[in-house]
Amino acid sequence: MASTTENRVVYLAGTVQGIVLVTFPAASTIFASPKYYGLSNSQYGDMFLPQVVMAILASLLAANLAWRITTKRVYMLGLTASLSSMGLLLISAAVKSDFAAAYPLLLIATALLGAGFGLTVPVLNTYASVFHPGSVNSAVLVLNALLGLGTVLAPVFVAIYVGLDIWWGLPLTSIVLLTGLLLVSIRLPLRAHAGPVARAPRHRIPRRFWVYAAFITLYGICETMNGNWSQLEMTKELGASATQASLALAAFWGMVTIGRVVFAVAGRWLPPRVTYRLLPVVVAGAFVLISQLSHGQAAAGIGAFALAGLGCSALLPLTISFGEAELTAMSAALTGGVIAFYQLGYGIAAFGVGPLQSTGLNLSAIFGGTAIIAAVMAILANLLAPSGRLRPQSAQAKPAPHRERAA
Repeated sequence: MASTTENRVVYLAGTVQGIVLVTFPAASTIFASPKYYGLSNSQYGDMFLPQVVMAILASLLAANLAWRITTKRVYMLGLTASLSSMGLLLISAAVKSDFAAAYPLLLIATALLGAGFGLTVPVLNTYASVFHPGSVNSAVLVLNALLGLGTVLAPVFVAIYVGLDIWWGLPLTSIVLLTGLLLVSIRLPLRAHAGPVARAPRHRIPRRFWVYAAFITLYGICETMNGNWSQLEMTKELGASATQASLALAAFWGMVTIGRVVFAVAGRWLPPRVTYRLLPVVVAGAFVLISQLSHGQAAAGIGAFALAGLGCSALLPLTISFGEAELTAMSAALTGGVIAFYQLGYGIAAFGVGPLQSTGLNLSAIFGGTAIIAAVMAILANLLAPSGRLRPQSAQAKPAPHRERAA
């Protein structure tokens, strides 16, 4: 049974990881501004390619690494990678006007961020399941809600620091938080199991997993369109100020967080399967709304991105929960696989928008086209949502079997 301190550290780690994850998108106006880095849309989008590649590799390897070196060490390695990423981002601020020096630093920083995310997030979801065996759905939703809280704080911090003309205060804040988290975590056992267990046997990947993979890839595209491109949509298409653009991003992530909490609490009278089927429709509607807004409608844009956040809110954690309940044969690697395909969708949206714009499409049109992706996601949600209520929690979560020993 995990201690209260261990539970708190896991949830705090989720919050801090959320801040770190959105640091680069939250600073998108900084990267695009001639006053700072002066990146083009294509250069900005390409910056996320190393993050996606490393996140996919790390998340796929996380379960096997946890068996080999313990879950805690994978978790600590992930935090260290994130810390290194923020350090390089801070260093790049000193040479921001020199593209040849700054851009390689940014690429290495995003690669380390991807590795940190891919190692840490599957482990945190495992901890949430193992530490709360009687309430896995709620624990996973709460963890992801706190991760969402971190994603809300990042654009808020950026708005504050940009107002003070010290935008680099965001990576500095992340460095302080990650360092504190590492110092606290290293003193805790943070075991996924009470004692040694055998390594999980290898199984063929069930065909059903690929439906989950397709769904979460599409979800990654939809979430990233909002998370990475909302600020540029606000400033370039809707004529918003930098503060309004930051508010739109904060509204998106804020509703992601609020929605996860609300749906976790409402699960007793609003079945998760119903929530899962409805939310992609909300996402599609939000994309259509965003595409129809015009210059000068910044306030409506903030509301539209908030609606998109509500639509995205519970889809990732419920995909993990439903997958663990159904695909018990691969439960040890399920979360890592879901995170890997989520990152694939992230990558498609992160660096795919630039090439689309080069064909003559504007951001508003691309947002409108993404509504089609959300509609396909709604079809897949109907295929994946359980026909009845989820299985009892004790039978639902089968965390990754690891060989736990003292770290």
